[in-house]
Amino acid sequence: MIGTLNTTVMDCPVPLDTAKFYQALLGGYISPDEDTDWVNLFEPSGRQILSFQRAGDYVAPTWPDNTVPLQVHIDIRVDSYEDAEPAVLAAGGKLIDDSTQHPDFRVYADPVGRPFCLVLF
Repeated sequence: MIGTLNTTVMDCPVPLDTAKFYQALLGGYISPDEDTDWVNLFEPSGRQILSFQRAGDYVAPTWPDNTVPLQVHIDIRVDSYEDAEPAVLAAGGKLIDDSTQHPDFRVYADPVGRPFCLVLF
């Protein structure tokens, strides 16, 4: 081992807006020193979990066709879709695949179009 994971960074057009979306889903707090180019999201315990970086030329992935590749996505474990989905939609997310072929996960897009999954594992 050479180190430990510090954070996962997501490109986006407006870091603070994207951080607020994920804060609505995961809880925690946003770095008090956020700026227009970089924002961190922390668990309530203080552990940094996600970071958001301004990308002026951001283009959302085109899932599932991958014309614009996904590259990375996150999975959020939930107890039930019925409880979690309303919160995702209220925060600005969008359901993009609730395929019955895969009952253990549903695919959503965040407000900038990046896919993520709610999983029941």
